[in-house]
Amino acid sequence: MKKQAHVYYSGRVQGIGFRYAVYDIASRSRIGGWVKNLEDFRVEAVAEAEEDILKIFLEEIRRRFFQQIENADIEWLPATGEFRDFRVRY
Repeated sequence: MKKQAHVYYSGRVQGIGFRYAVYDIASRSRIGGWVKNLEDFRVEAVAEAEEDILKIFLEEIRRRFFQQIENADIEWLPATGEFRDFRVRY
């Protein structure tokens, strides 16, 4: 079943290529959504795909940036179907 993961990452997640790594992981996994930096130095991401694919996606991000991520606040929501691809927002 398709789901949406709405995530706020905190820690040292800006200025290290975090958004582009998330974009790369999502693009390889056929995940739709977006990622962007926030003014409070967190990174926000919205991703939609099958739930098992999203769990692998989130785990890969956590593994790649385990030293930089202090917290990942994840909210699971129903998929909206609005995303055709994954983008970096500014």
